[in-house]
Amino acid sequence: MSAGAPHVPVMLAEVLAALHPTPGETVADGTFGAGGYTRAILDTGAHVIAFDRDPDAIAAGEKLADQSGGRLRLVEAPFSTIGDHVAPAALDGFVLDIGVSSMQLDQAGRGFSFRHDGPLDMRMAQSGPSAADIVNTYGVKDLIRIIGILGEERNAPKIAHAILRARDDAPLSTTGQLAALIERVQPRKAKDTIHPATRTFQGLRIFVNDELRELARALFAAETCLKPGGRLVVVTFHSLEDRIVKRFIADRTSQASGSRHLPAAAPRALTFAVEGKAMVAASAAEADANPRARSAKLRAATRTDRPARDADMAIFGLPDLPWPGHGEQGERSA
Repeated sequence: MSAGAPHVPVMLAEVLAALHPTPGETVADGTFGAGGYTRAILDTGAHVIAFDRDPDAIAAGEKLADQSGGRLRLVEAPFSTIGDHVAPAALDGFVLDIGVSSMQLDQAGRGFSFRHDGPLDMRMAQSGPSAADIVNTYGVKDLIRIIGILGEERNAPKIAHAILRARDDAPLSTTGQLAALIERVQPRKAKDTIHPATRTFQGLRIFVNDELRELARALFAAETCLKPGGRLVVVTFHSLEDRIVKRFIADRTSQASGSRHLPAAAPRALTFAVEGKAMVAASAAEADANPRARSAKLRAATRTDRPARDADMAIFGLPDLPWPGHGEQGERSA
């Protein structure tokens, strides 16, 4: 999407059908971004509490808030903290569009994309360790795991070792430098459908923003904040995210323990129910019109009246990585 193109929210019709917002209801939009979902929800007469940890997104949304007649409340915070801003059982719906927004990708200064040369940043909240901090200070073993697991890059060892060799001469500080380095390690082939740096950039972005654990925490928070009959709707764009949502819904719609690490226990109450298809993909027409929609998957579930369960992160099987900003630090030796 070019910088001048209008923002197109992915799977908007399907999201609205799953959320089914009505006048007077309260819906949380956990990923406000350019406000695509929020605008559509407001048009139904519902109230929206919109979250975004990117201060630029919140600032850009002030005009919409002013026009909403008091029905839009903007919160500059990660969506995982919704429980700090919303009372238990207060929401009729909670929607998440996971991943980086088109606004962030189109701003070279944010460093999310190699399409435009800019600082190697990638921080959604514009605070904390940047991608440059990671590639210039983390050891080779951690870089291999970050790029290989989160980026799903099979050449992660070659790329990680090349990063260490390059930074011995000078720090890697721009997206262009890193993309060019990766291209030298694995030159683009005629049959390749994506740029050689795509998966490495994905892995770094997910790591810098702690995206997988943020999503896991948000799902637990949704369980607490949704009222009986409240709808949880999540749109994901790659397998790592989708797997987390799928496992959460499977665990919360099953009476058996969702963790193989726990002993067998008495059947548990079902806190969510799935109505209709377990997963919905974008239509062929939308995928043709909007390339971002091609990998989109929507999963939805409805909150029951049973008490929320404990937030057991073991159900997700998340990788053990030295996530930044949480008292953990990568190994620093090569």
